[in-house]
This record gives sequence, structure tokens and C-alpha cells, in this order.
Amino acid sequence: MSRKGKVLVAMSGGIDSTVTALMLHEQGYEVIGITMKTWDYAGSAAPAGKKETGCCNLDSFNDARLAAVQHNFPHYILDIRSEFGDAVIENFVDEYLAGRTPNPCVMCNTHIKWRALLKRADALDCEFIATGHYGQVHLHTNGRFFISKGIDETKDQSYVLWGLQQDLLKRTLLPLGTYRKSEIRQMAHDFGYPELAKKAESYEICFVPDNDYRGFLKRRVAGLEEKVAGGWFIDKEGKKLGQHKGYPFYTIGQRKGLDITFGKPVYVTSINPEHNTVTLGDEDELNQTQALVTKINWVKYEGITNGMEATTKVRYRDNGALSNLYNEDNGITVRFYEEVKGIAPGQSAVFYEGNDVIGGGIIQRNGILH
Repeated sequence: MSRKGKVLVAMSGGIDSTVTALMLHEQGYEVIGITMKTWDYAGSAAPAGKKETGCCNLDSFNDARLAAVQHNFPHYILDIRSEFGDAVIENFVDEYLAGRTPNPCVMCNTHIKWRALLKRADALDCEFIATGHYGQVHLHTNGRFFISKGIDETKDQSYVLWGLQQDLLKRTLLPLGTYRKSEIRQMAHDFGYPELAKKAESYEICFVPDNDYRGFLKRRVAGLEEKVAGGWFIDKEGKKLGQHKGYPFYTIGQRKGLDITFGKPVYVTSINPEHNTVTLGDEDELNQTQALVTKINWVKYEGITNGMEATTKVRYRDNGALSNLYNEDNGITVRFYEEVKGIAPGQSAVFYEGNDVIGGGIIQRNGILH
């Protein structure tokens, strides 16, 4: 029996999750490593010659298992491809077909990875689950568990963790949240894994390792190109500007790859799947002062009072903007103090109080809400 308890650690084979497991092991936890296979890239309709990458790489599985063997703790591989495909991939496809821009990492963390971890933690009598995310879990005086930013602002991942509910947070350990990435690399050296410290990090979507989401959609949805061909680029007045390749192949804020020229930069400002139109405009037409956010998960508090001030982030690499939050029957209206560029339906909006996550949700609409 360990002096600190039993913890199930999600191990991808990368530096962050490996150091997480070894750190907790060194601190006196009884560690069990688990690697989740979420996607079978080799068995998918993928371009010839492409290999599995990221969390689905066989080499990464072996790296995770080797670290566990060398430090004398158990390691298992968990196949969650069916769960992942049903929830994450189908949502990814459905959102693009609805003219929105999804964030599959948020969907995976919220509905798949943590739930799968907790289920197996219970089966293995583990008190805790742990991951290599850069964030912190705290207990508020109001009795609620909440996420705070990791101290390394360049690596902070609190934005993708807003969907974690209380039963998950109260059993979650995020030991990397109080360290900088440079310190984690040094720890990998100190643990005897210098090559791991140099291992390249993947920023791709695990099931789109070539970063070509358009190609993925075409392979995933039979006849998609034919179904959406012949749509129009239009301006904000509805004037036709030229034909496009199909509305799912464009995202809010896109400037490159439009295959249409006007002698000046133009941007995708809105997408209408019903009419297969993509609106183009100047850069300043991307600016909005409001958004409707739905599918809310409150973290730090059970809810908010109307007009509560928060810093709202509308994308992962966003610095956030001051706003007021207002309760609606179907979500939250966010009113920004100043214009915010490129608010994209389908992306997450996460509300912060200082470094703490108040809650978050999915952007349903942007602009003036009626």
C-alpha cells in the first residue's frame, strides 16, 4: 500500500505524460500506466504512405510501456477506438457539415478520455487519475473543484479542460501545472531519458495527422465534394463573387486557399450551410462584440450572476478579452468590452477569473444577437 494512494496515469509515450508518471512514482504514489488507443490510422481511408502519429503511434505505446517496466509499475493498453469514433470523429464531421469549426481535443477530453480513465480507475481501485496536461486543479472554499492555468503560459492547457465535471476534477492530478516546460525537459534527462527530452511534440489532430481536414472529410463522407459543389462566395450584401468548392472546406477567418482574387486580402466572415454560401469581407468584418455560448459547464462556481465580468478566450491561442456574461435560457451571452476578431461558431469559449476557469461552452453564434 503506497503512502499517497493509487493513481492511474494516462501515458501517451511523450515527454509530458512520461514525466508525470515518473514524478508521481517518485513521490510515493502507487502508479499504474495506461495508454489509450483512440484511432487506427493504418486501418482508415488515409492517403497512401502515411503512418500513425501522436497518440496512435505504436512506437509511443512501446515508449510508455518501457518506462513503466524500467520503473517497475504496471502498464496497460486500452482500446477506446469505438468510443472515440462515435463521439469525437462523428462530432468533428457533423460540425463541419453544419458550417462550424469544431475543437476535437475539447470533445475528447470532456466525453472520452477522462470518462474512460475514471471507469478503469474504478476497476483498478485507483483513487486518482493523472495526465500530463499543463494546468492545476484546486478546491475552492465553496466546495467546488476547479481548473487554473499552468504557470507556463506558453504551455497552459486549461482552455481544453473546461468541460471536466466535478466528479472528474475531484480525482484528477495535474502535476505538471506548477512547472515550466524547460523544467520538465530537465526532469526527463534526470530520469535517464535524454532522447525523450528531445522528442518532437505533435500539435496535429490525432486522426488528421497530415493536417488536411478537408481531405479527411472527403474520405469520411462519401460523395461530399459532389454534394457541396457549386456554392457561391458572396459579400455581406449577398452579391455573388464567384463559386467555391463547398462550404465545409472553409473556416471563419480563412484568407489563404480561397482561389479567388480581388487585388486585396479577403477573409471568410461567415458560412451558411443551408444555402452553401461563404461570405467574404475585409479583415475588420471579422470583428465582433458579442457571442452566444451554449452547452455550458460551470467549474469554479455553480453559475453566475448577470453581468459578471470575466476574461473570455475564444480559441486556444487567444490571450482573452474582458467581457460581461449574461444568463440566457439556452446558454450565456458574452458581451466584450472591445471588438474581438474571428469568433468562430463551434469553437470553445472559456471564461476566466484571473487564472481560474469559471466555466466554458461552445460558441453557437457570433455578432449582434437577436
